[in-house]
Amino acid sequence: MEAVLQVKNLSKTFARKGRPDVRAVEGVSFSLLKGECLGIIGESGSGKTTLVNMITRLLDSDDGQILLNGKDITRARGRELREAYREMQMIFQSPAESFDPRRTLGDGIGESLRNSGMAAGQVRQKTAELLQTCGLTDGFAGRFPHEVSGGQCQRAAIARALAIDPSVLICDEATSALDVTIQQEILHLLNDLRRQKKDSLSILFICHDIALVQQFCDRVLVMYQGRIVEEGLPDDVIRSPRHPYTQRLIDSIL
Repeated sequence: MEAVLQVKNLSKTFARKGRPDVRAVEGVSFSLLKGECLGIIGESGSGKTTLVNMITRLLDSDDGQILLNGKDITRARGRELREAYREMQMIFQSPAESFDPRRTLGDGIGESLRNSGMAAGQVRQKTAELLQTCGLTDGFAGRFPHEVSGGQCQRAAIARALAIDPSVLICDEATSALDVTIQQEILHLLNDLRRQKKDSLSILFICHDIALVQQFCDRVLVMYQGRIVEEGLPDDVIRSPRHPYTQRLIDSIL
């Protein structure tokens, strides 16, 4: 199956004055296939956040290459980067912090639509449709982030990410700030979206919870000290871990 996102030998080192440099990511390579949900797990400090920040171009890599739908975005800037963001959107751990607290959820969801030149009436209609797709009524368009629950805000964040119909959705610990019941609701929503969009939506699911990854993802990569130390089908990795670090992660949930 064709890859929508390819990461090749990506590396990043942080220099620290008077202290040894930190090799945060070292030689990471993987592909995200069309329609796939790929999980990346690892504890804090494993390099997950640095890796995601490089993929989304919030951080420059030292070495390696990032291909999005076959186009090299490793050093993308300006217009080229804006075009990349039409294909790749991100959902963060703290949804309320990802919205402007002075603007309504509807304003946040409709921003990319307005920027694309869509007329005001069409933006309102599309925003209402996106909210309904994500399990919220159109009345939520008029609410502010602090006026809704964490789960409702995350649904609105997913609606915002879907507004420009991206091919890649990056979920960076998108459920970790939610309670267990709401976590399941968000995972069900993401699964429903994948089924509706079939091969046109791929998900990169960054998480520290291997049980969630087993439930939700098609494949899993395990990161440890900046490297991919194990990969495979979630059930296979959990049943027969090859790396001691993976075994420790599994032991922590048993």
